[in-house]
Amino acid sequence: MSVELGSVRVLGADAVGQPGQRRFRVFVQTARGSAIMWMEKEQLNSLSLTLDRFLAYLTEGQILRTEARVGEQPTPGKMPADFPEIPSYEFQVGQMKLSYDEENTAFMLSVIALEVVMDSEQEPKVVMREEDAVSFLFSLQDAQELSRAITAVTSAGRPVCPLCGAPLDGAPHACVKQNGHREILQIETSEEEDEEE
Repeated sequence: MSVELGSVRVLGADAVGQPGQRRFRVFVQTARGSAIMWMEKEQLNSLSLTLDRFLAYLTEGQILRTEARVGEQPTPGKMPADFPEIPSYEFQVGQMKLSYDEENTAFMLSVIALEVVMDSEQEPKVVMREEDAVSFLFSLQDAQELSRAITAVTSAGRPVCPLCGAPLDGAPHACVKQNGHREILQIETSEEEDEEE
């Protein structure tokens, strides 16, 4: 049975864990309950970009995504301290559907849970639980704040290579765009050659 939580009181995004091992989530609280929705970084980015496109369209370009900023980047937000320790719903996101209600000037996000089930042959099977979808309503301002929070969360991880976008972890980086997809060769002299000299 699909659950409609109604209008949000709290809506945000954050990450748990160290850069390179973070888990991402969107959290929501309404008068009817609360939910924590775990998702991949790409899903989170996709949600942010879709919200930005919607906002630009609905406001005729008055609200635009700003990629380049001068000065300090915004710090990622955190889940409020008074958020329920055990939410009404908590799941891994399989699919999201975003719509806009012009009459009520509100967005509706419907999130479908993903479950990994072990079948009789003990092979994992991914199942979309459409009957367990959770949906909630939020305003244009909430959408803008959520998009900003997502941008801050996703950009707060490891720095990325400006050429290929791969995360940099402090070790030497073999950039495929810089080296033309060839392995970087290292020439070493053997000890025998050193002894002969």
